[in-house]
Amino acid sequence: MISSNLSDVRSDIRGEIFYKALDLEKSGQKILKLNTGNPAAFGFKMPESIKNAITENIDAALGYCDLKGMAKARESIAKYHSENGIKGISADDVFITNGVSEAAYISVTALCSPGDEILVPTPCYSLWVNMIRLCGGKAVFYDCREDNEWQPDLEDIKKNITSKTKGILLINPNNPTGAVYSKEIVQGIYDLALEHNLVIFSDEIYDRLVYEGATHTPTASLGNEVLTLTFNGLSKSHCICGLRCGWMVVSGPEAKKVELKTALVTITSIRLCSNSTMQLAIPAALEDRAYTDEMISKTGRLYLQRKAAMEALNKIEGLSVMENKAALYLFPRVDTAKMGFKNDKEFALELLLDKKILIVAGSGFYAKDNNHFRIVALPKPEDMTTAINAIGDFIKERTK
Repeated sequence: MISSNLSDVRSDIRGEIFYKALDLEKSGQKILKLNTGNPAAFGFKMPESIKNAITENIDAALGYCDLKGMAKARESIAKYHSENGIKGISADDVFITNGVSEAAYISVTALCSPGDEILVPTPCYSLWVNMIRLCGGKAVFYDCREDNEWQPDLEDIKKNITSKTKGILLINPNNPTGAVYSKEIVQGIYDLALEHNLVIFSDEIYDRLVYEGATHTPTASLGNEVLTLTFNGLSKSHCICGLRCGWMVVSGPEAKKVELKTALVTITSIRLCSNSTMQLAIPAALEDRAYTDEMISKTGRLYLQRKAAMEALNKIEGLSVMENKAALYLFPRVDTAKMGFKNDKEFALELLLDKKILIVAGSGFYAKDNNHFRIVALPKPEDMTTAINAIGDFIKERTK
């Protein structure tokens, strides 16, 4: 009765261990949820610029809007990405969606036929793998090298390209590793796509949450020869996850753009339009860069929480971690077998039961081993330190 396309679809971020945490909460136990990047749950507030934009213009959001999105919102998005180096785009190339999740679904549906292959990184945010599988496609994993700051392995990408390959996914800045890809790596992937006539899916939602010393290279800024979809949104940079504010921008050769946009219009018209209220926030948010810049400054919450997390993690014997260059996440390595666990999910479950801390096992991001986990660096610095010290105690207690 149930579609076979669902047979291998899952999300460990809100999977079995997450529901176990909810059961523990119902029994009166306090759980620290480090499983999902949800700033509001840790006290981050909506920027006043966004609050004012919505409350002062709410009547404009009462009816259906253009299926691509409100004109002013799309114009501001096109301006933002043009200023970041993407050439030849206009508001007509922008599709506003209910979060990047919907944009991923719409784009993969438009481009992926049953049996098509899309190259995706490992580790990989599970949204993309699930969308590919729901469309009957095949996610083919390429390596990101932990020994090279989680940069994609160009040779591994190259050897995985076949006659069935339709496109390549980049998640840059990366979730779950926090890596920011070098310009040389992004250029290498762009060149492979050009050589093999592939579409690029470039998830760049964390491009405004990049810490000092790192530079983000928008994939589509490298040229106009490859059909590229750039995905972005406001959930993290402006702490409004619940508004579900995302978008995609189509760039590349004009004939291919027209063909793809025609397909995207067909799909987006089915759902009439995305949420209109959140679209009121987009122009104000993209103008209000101070809000995000303050969070990642050396006195800002995100910076200080990240610093506290790294300092505490680096003190744990038997654990190693790369400092994240962007985003909200850290992806430490531990030897789960040495602690007597059969895999990383058992490690995560026992940590929850013992220390009441909810994490996500690395295998939930299709990591190739059972020795990683992801945490969000969203609690205040002192709470971050306390939580990681508890994880350290757990590892010490269980190490054989």
